[in-house]
Amino acid sequence: MSGTRRGLGRGLGALIPAAQPAAGGTAAPADPPAPVVPTDRGTVAAKAAAESLRELAGDKRRSVLEAALSPVEGARFAELPLDSISPNPRQPREVFDETKLAELVSSIKEVGLLQPVVVRQTGPERYELIMGERRWRASREAGLDVIPAIVRATEDDKLLLDALLENLHRAELNALEEGAAYDQLLRDFACTHDQLAARVGKSRSHVSNTLRLMKLPVSVQLKVAAGTVSAGCAKAILMVPDAAGQELLAERVVAELLTVRATEEIAGLMAGGTPKPKKAAPRAGRMDSPAFSELSDRLSDRFETRVKVEAAQRDGRIGKGKVVLEFASAEDLNRILDSLAPGEQGLRLS
Repeated sequence: MSGTRRGLGRGLGALIPAAQPAAGGTAAPADPPAPVVPTDRGTVAAKAAAESLRELAGDKRRSVLEAALSPVEGARFAELPLDSISPNPRQPREVFDETKLAELVSSIKEVGLLQPVVVRQTGPERYELIMGERRWRASREAGLDVIPAIVRATEDDKLLLDALLENLHRAELNALEEGAAYDQLLRDFACTHDQLAARVGKSRSHVSNTLRLMKLPVSVQLKVAAGTVSAGCAKAILMVPDAAGQELLAERVVAELLTVRATEEIAGLMAGGTPKPKKAAPRAGRMDSPAFSELSDRLSDRFETRVKVEAAQRDGRIGKGKVVLEFASAEDLNRILDSLAPGEQGLRLS
């Protein structure tokens, strides 16, 4: 190795040559450093450097996107004027979280829009959003004039389905928005519940139960949209035959923080039905606690299917147990597996 010492890692003193010692080995006295006076020239230079770095990052991101998208048939990458893009009129999502939108606006102002929106061309220099309305809205608030986009050929009968699937996969639709989207698909394309369930990868029972939420009174629907009444409780409220009773039960769900199971029991009584027979006493050693019942209800809401949580009891402690998730079809099983392990293709049933 060379014996030359390099300057990196040893501070500015190693990079800026110091004054050479005078002849005879005596160092010449150094002049006192001049005071640092900020100038407009330095500020302008700093801003120009920052802008150059930002443009360089944008060029690099653009080249990467173009390289990644060039071989895709039926799609092309472009940077489009924001005003040339219109929102999707069939967008099923109606509520955009203001906090998340503000966070995205801040991120876009800092580093730009990293993920392109997906659009289709509707006319000369006119485009319509397929996916990415939240990014489009945030870009407008951030003051962008041009945004990256993937221009894709999409037929009318796939426009709503594409937007619906994007939001379902990102879990951004509430139960009512999902039900409204299902209802529009059924009306626009005259398909059956079975056909719709197959297209969106859900069970038929899930599609049918979600569609039933559209029959709730407006006041109850607002509680579901706000998240104060869960989808599971809302489905139980539908057991009550009259709108006034449904509104009353919804108020109780909010005030008393009722679980799905408790809501079902009250709804059954309000509907005039006979109370459900009491469950058989748990077997010896089997723990049957309210905590497990509530956990089962929460998991049932989370995975949109019936879930059972059971555990053995030993000396007053929880021992060995199991969690059972029911599914209605292969598609329903894959949906549950996707929720448990997103992106793990090896766990899907082929």
